[in-house]
Amino acid sequence: MANPLPFRVGIGYDVHRVEAGLPCVLGGVTIVDAPVGCVAHSDGDVVAHALADAILGACALPDIGHYFPPGDPACAKIDSMKIVARAVAEAQKKGYLVGNADIAIIAERPKIGKYVPAMCERLALELGVPADCVGVKATTNEKLGDLGAGKGIAVFANVLLVAGTGC
Repeated sequence: MANPLPFRVGIGYDVHRVEAGLPCVLGGVTIVDAPVGCVAHSDGDVVAHALADAILGACALPDIGHYFPPGDPACAKIDSMKIVARAVAEAQKKGYLVGNADIAIIAERPKIGKYVPAMCERLALELGVPADCVGVKATTNEKLGDLGAGKGIAVFANVLLVAGTGC
């Protein structure tokens, strides 16, 4: 099917509660010194979930829960990079490739600055783009609300899909 538009834009959002003693995976990278990890049916990679939803949303497709139901035992502890790969494949079926992605992580903890380059590399690999086409930044919620109290991690992701070509 011919692409009616040369590009599409999508936004994704996800949030997870955090608890001590759980592994912390963000953007496909294990944050080894994290004091908390995300509570989730999957591996809890809130970055991957928001990114996959942004890709699916740009294509006007259902969210990740449609493809990976949270109660499905087959999805228990799934590597969230598989979720991103599925979203990319769904976009490709519609004739689109990822042009770039921009991701904002909102969390009081863990501190992720030193992990950002690895996240960009890992996400770029899954998206099929160069690492300089993936932006990852972190901010806090300035101690406001549950996110500011360190009870969760939220992520906003934006993507540009391009008809037939990548970044």
